[in-house]
Amino acid sequence: MIIAKNIVKSFGDLTVLKGIDLEIAKAEIVSIVGASGAGKTTLLQIIGTLSSPDSGNVIIEDIEVFKLKQKALAKFRNKHIGFVFQFHQLLPEFTALENVCIPAFIAGVSKKKAEKRALELLEFLSVSNRSNHKPNELSGGEQQRIAVARALINRPSVILADEPSGNLDTKNKRELHNLFFSLRDEFHQTILIVTHDTELAGMSDRMIKMNDGRIE
Repeated sequence: MIIAKNIVKSFGDLTVLKGIDLEIAKAEIVSIVGASGAGKTTLLQIIGTLSSPDSGNVIIEDIEVFKLKQKALAKFRNKHIGFVFQFHQLLPEFTALENVCIPAFIAGVSKKKAEKRALELLEFLSVSNRSNHKPNELSGGEQQRIAVARALINRPSVILADEPSGNLDTKNKRELHNLFFSLRDEFHQTILIVTHDTELAGMSDRMIKMNDGRIE
């Protein structure tokens, strides 16, 4: 499903990733752990095509993503990769339903089809009663569920989560952790998570530790 080969990335004189090799299977939940500055988020951003490596390849569903031209890469990202961030990144002027629909609209899906899919996801995630609320009217746990629904709207192959429970209380953390496994069971999602949360990492199918730009 995901293959990263010899990924190297530097910022100025600082080499953040020093030849990363990684393979993740279909419907596998993998956590990446390590101290701050180990290169976890940089690796996630490269796998998510939000940043490009200085050298090395990323292959997702048999496609070498960095051989795609910019427009094709953006289209691939929108269709195949869903993102969940620590601070949700919901647009404050839009309702929960509208926020969830945005990636579908970018992909050219009709308003009717996008809203139908979005409502199904909100129902699955137990927040359908909050669909017409704006982000400032939602709890942190509700906002994160809306963000998960947005990540799922285009039926992506891969979900990439960067510290997804880092801004949640204990109850909502546990619910989010269980939710990832529900997504894998229900939608056969492949999920890669960068986290400092040892409970979440321990629940994953596999835990990968990074240290100083390398996988231990």
